[in-house]
Amino acid sequence: MTRRTVLGRTTAAAGSVSAPSCADRPAGLKWRRGPGPGCGLGLLCVPFFLMPLWPALAAGQVQPPIRVESALVSVPVIVGDSQGRFVPGLTAEDFRLYQDGIEQKIDLFATSDQPTNIALLLDTSRSTVSVLGKIKKAAGQFLSQMRPQDRATVVTFDSEVRLLSPLTSDRERLEEAVKSAQVAYYEGTKLRDAIVEVITRRFKQLDERKAIILLTDGDDIGSVTPVSDLLDLVADSGTVVYSVYYRVDPRQTMKRLFGVSSRLPSRRDSPSAARQTEGEQFLKGLSELSTGRVFASEVGKLKKAFEAVSEELRHQYLLGFYPDRSELDGLVHELSVSVEKPGAIVRSRRFYRAMPRR
Repeated sequence: MTRRTVLGRTTAAAGSVSAPSCADRPAGLKWRRGPGPGCGLGLLCVPFFLMPLWPALAAGQVQPPIRVESALVSVPVIVGDSQGRFVPGLTAEDFRLYQDGIEQKIDLFATSDQPTNIALLLDTSRSTVSVLGKIKKAAGQFLSQMRPQDRATVVTFDSEVRLLSPLTSDRERLEEAVKSAQVAYYEGTKLRDAIVEVITRRFKQLDERKAIILLTDGDDIGSVTPVSDLLDLVADSGTVVYSVYYRVDPRQTMKRLFGVSSRLPSRRDSPSAARQTEGEQFLKGLSELSTGRVFASEVGKLKKAFEAVSEELRHQYLLGFYPDRSELDGLVHELSVSVEKPGAIVRSRRFYRAMPRR
């Protein structure tokens, strides 16, 4: 299969199927092998940098308890060309959707003209004390660019997860919610718990297009949700995660929190630098898994990152199908999408776990 890189991701060219390759699949998970493309080794398709983040699942342990109950399997899709441009105006007839290599009937088709539900997650932990003002300004500018039919919710996370605005299309209410965000008094960064809150409660039973925009340095302190559970939940939910990653200078944080300046030079091998690198890799894996992207940005240039997210959201398609009851076997099933357009390049959700309905 011809593979190219477009819009920052490795994807499949038109006429081929965007199926996972052998090299992408860590061992250990029960994989349903179909007659379509793939290596048939019974392995799960996730990028190589996700492997250290998914130890429990790779060990074949018991399924995590977090579940999104829905018979519909939603498949977010981004279509571009060889020049990195988005391809708008496609119809359901232009797409082919496969489970384990077998073509499925497309029961749901949503174009980029239809509403998008957006969760704006803001890191308000103590490490953001020197940059939160700029983050709020960029987030407010993003909300002002939303289309009238789109809805958003604003959530902050630090030592607690707080809902500042429910899902609404009221721009004034959303902008006021962002302005009200404040740096936490207590230590904590419950990033994983915040994502779980959005998927299991704010986006529950939504079959429309949905996306999480996560502004953070990637650090997590205090979440009760294990990494493996979170990744499994995101993979099952059909929610696209866009991570806007920024680095925070610990010297500036110290100055704002304690009123003292550190004369120590910023070192790449320091514990804080190591945590930031680890956080960046986590965000990359999380977004890749969900069909999203990571945007690394300086805090003062977040506007450009938000513009890139907005542009992609305006060109996202959503496909969906109802699997046969006999396929609800608790196994991981491969998903792939192709587009009947010359030169089109597809990026889409690549698997789901078929849990029996209770």
